[in-house]
Amino acid sequence: MQKIIKIKKGLDIRIIGKAEKVLKKAAQSCLYAVKPTNFHGIEPKLCIKPGDFVKAGSVVFYNKHNPRIFFTSPVCGIIKEIVRGERRKILEIIIKPDEQQQYERFVQGDPLKMTREEIIDNLLKSGLWPLIRQRPYAIIANPSSEPKSVFIPCFDTAPLAPDYDFIVQGENKLFQTGINALTKLTKGKINLTLNPDYPASDVFTKAKSVEITYFKGPHPAGVVGVQIHHIDPINKGDIIWYLYPQDVITIGKLFDKGTFDASRIVALTGSEVEKPFYYKTMTGSMISAIAENNVKQGELRYISGNILTGTNIGKQGYLGFYDSQITVIPEGKKYEFFGWALPGFNKYSTSRSFFSWLRPGKIFRMNTNLHGGNRAFVMTGEYEKVLPMDIFPVHLLKAIIAEDIDKIEQLGIYEVAEEELALCEFVCTSKIEVQSIIRKGIELMIKELG
Repeated sequence: MQKIIKIKKGLDIRIIGKAEKVLKKAAQSCLYAVKPTNFHGIEPKLCIKPGDFVKAGSVVFYNKHNPRIFFTSPVCGIIKEIVRGERRKILEIIIKPDEQQQYERFVQGDPLKMTREEIIDNLLKSGLWPLIRQRPYAIIANPSSEPKSVFIPCFDTAPLAPDYDFIVQGENKLFQTGINALTKLTKGKINLTLNPDYPASDVFTKAKSVEITYFKGPHPAGVVGVQIHHIDPINKGDIIWYLYPQDVITIGKLFDKGTFDASRIVALTGSEVEKPFYYKTMTGSMISAIAENNVKQGELRYISGNILTGTNIGKQGYLGFYDSQITVIPEGKKYEFFGWALPGFNKYSTSRSFFSWLRPGKIFRMNTNLHGGNRAFVMTGEYEKVLPMDIFPVHLLKAIIAEDIDKIEQLGIYEVAEEELALCEFVCTSKIEVQSIIRKGIELMIKELG
């Protein structure tokens, strides 16, 4: 019997530009980037300099706070440039790829015949360990700890999110190999979460040594923190690890081939994309290799990820380490005279401010306009309508602003990260930067309590 958890609170944002289920091969990117900014809570220590030759899987930098955690090159080539920001902060390591790819060799074999320490060591040396993140805090998992369970969300409810069932088709063997490796990392359950509204891929349903739970409802039903909250809640001292289906397959490739294969299928989405399809590319590739000559004219925003939690990377930016989606939408810098006073049949609203609510099935072309400025942070009840978790979001945010450690802990900081409260930021009439406040609270907790 299927275990189904129904989520009632939330919001599905109806936006134009969902990718058709057509897979294409992306053009070869002329440059690739490894970006320390993709990883929360690390301090990068470089192992290379401009002009150095690296293979796919060669160490580029490691975490100064935990030198066992390596970050490796996705391709074979020459280190072209190290891009730095304020106070010489490392933003990007740019790599120019060779025509012929060479790979570092790692341990190859059946994970079921290896010890937990051997599997962890292989993941660390290959640079695949950062694929595994932990809750609380949504940071890279500590290889010295042991989680009480592992979560693999196998569907996504974010706006225009990629279809994991389509992405993983035919990868049964590699996915199972990745699962086998993960079973050695915890004494608890490997939780797969699926959507009961459509038939799931047999890659997921036929996987062994996993427990499947179905989540039904609007976004954020597909967000891992919400799923953990309803299946295996986090208390103080608990640790849960999580990763995504393509990450599991990448781990499976490591043990099957003994190499770091950085290939990834990405959905090109958004209202400004002429032909939104799926593309096979590589982690860290320039998005121009995918989006070039396939977007409309105008001032556009290129996002690595979805419109709620993604990163604005610009037209010449690079695909993020964890992202399986690129979104292109208008910047929204054109203002409409008396726009607030018009009926607004083509304007999206979560309330009945515009008459668009009379067209419940309409899909909208949205931009980045905030539609207002900062206002007083007051109780409105908006957050609670879109957050299906037993916490008080406004109280938590205000405790973080006040830097009240005890209150932050009591109000549920261990259970949330940016993605759980992204909808709160979207519906907020006060225009509060909810996600940045949550990250500030997490960093405060790490600094004070470790």
